Amino acid sequence: MKTTLLNTAITIALLSVGTAAQSEAIPLSGQSETEWRHTLAIYAFLPARTSGDSTVAGVTVPLDLDFGDALELLDFAAAGRYEAWRGDWGFIIDANYVSLEADGSLPTPGSAPFSADIRQEWLGLLAAYKAVDAVGGNGQRYAIDLQAGARYNSLRQEITVTSPAPIPVLGGDEGWWEPVIGARGTWVLNERWTAIASLELGGFGAGGNDLQVGANVGVDWRPWETTSLFFGWRYFSMDYSDTLSTGAFEYDVDQHGPVLGVKFRF
Repeated sequence: MKTTLLNTAITIALLSVGTAAQSEAIPLSGQSETEWRHTLAIYAFLPARTSGDSTVAGVTVPLDLDFGDALELLDFAAAGRYEAWRGDWGFIIDANYVSLEADGSLPTPGSAPFSADIRQEWLGLLAAYKAVDAVGGNGQRYAIDLQAGARYNSLRQEITVTSPAPIPVLGGDEGWWEPVIGARGTWVLNERWTAIASLELGGFGAGGNDLQVGANVGVDWRPWETTSLFFGWRYFSMDYSDTLSTGAFEYDVDQHGPVLGVKFRF
């Protein structure tokens, strides 16, 4: 029964959102380097493939799943990133929330009903510094900024069976603080297009999270003066493990797929 429940829970845990870190260290034409400039971005990460292992109540299930199985079970998802820059220094707030729910019946005598609640969220607070700001051979500007800070991370994997006889909730809800570091490169291609690559690392063993990785490559297209669209590809992985009262609780998963976003500057 536990294996059947875990398979169901992991199937609905595929859809997630994430922030594609992109640099605001280079001001737009007309923006002052010495005054504050702000950016608010909203993103959606659509994992085309999820692979790895997940463990709830001591039962491990290998994963090799696509995006389509989870889309219809999404309860709510939101992700955003706020950046404030002045000169070479910046401050970043990075937030992510995704909640998925499923109800069904076990393929056992009596068709015992169950519900699964999957949730992942984080809030990151980072300082950033523009370490490189130069002009390339084509006359276009490029920059590299470095980031460091802390992130509160929360992971829930809970399964409840209500009949024929109630059993304890399988899995649980874990939360922890962890350090985060990152780097981003931005290359201005022309007045409308900018290429961006970024890498972010977190966890380093804090709270049971051995390593959390987010990497993005893509382009920013600015059809309007203060609004732009981002198109890219994102890789995300998480290696978390702990032991709860109901048994081992682990999440060792890799995801990759397209990421889309809209960004507002003010």
